Amino acid sequence: MGALTHESLVEYLLEEAFEVAETIETGADDAELQGELGDVLLQVVLHARLAEERGSFAFDDVARGLSAKMVRRNPHVFRPDGSLQESFPATVEEIVQKWDAVKRTERPERKDPFEGIPHALPALAKAQKALDRAERAGFRQAQSPEPPMVELVETEEDLGELLLAVVGSARSKGFDAERALRGAVRRYQAAYEGTAAPS
Repeated sequence: MGALTHESLVEYLLEEAFEVAETIETGADDAELQGELGDVLLQVVLHARLAEERGSFAFDDVARGLSAKMVRRNPHVFRPDGSLQESFPATVEEIVQKWDAVKRTERPERKDPFEGIPHALPALAKAQKALDRAERAGFRQAQSPEPPMVELVETEEDLGELLLAVVGSARSKGFDAERALRGAVRRYQAAYEGTAAPS
């Protein structure tokens, strides 16, 4: 095996993260979840160790940065000193509004609501994230049109079956569903690039 690098470890970090998701989604026991979370943590430790060898940062710096970010981005939960607030917002919407407000102050140069969505995110997840961001930015009119057969979807299982059928249909015609959806998400985002959110 060659020298470890951040680049050579990326596939393992992604694989371990997907294994955690699978463990949760399949209802595996806590011992399995604990093991999978440990595998993800190992990836974080390895990346931090590589950075430490370069003299850039260490695992402790990662932990301190995370702690500071959690306090800073969650003023509805934490006081500036890190202690818990005595009361919390009543609704999820209030929490999301506070979170978004803090993030805007951290990165005021970001005008595009889609900035920061990882390009490598799987297409279905990227599509959902893009639609979420658009709605939070006030682009309510930008909701995707309802696909055919959407009226048959009443549960997440139904949705999964519909998505699977769409992918199967695409495959039978020689289309790459992931590539097609990535393209549609790019076109969706491009339609609003440089557009200020409604006030």
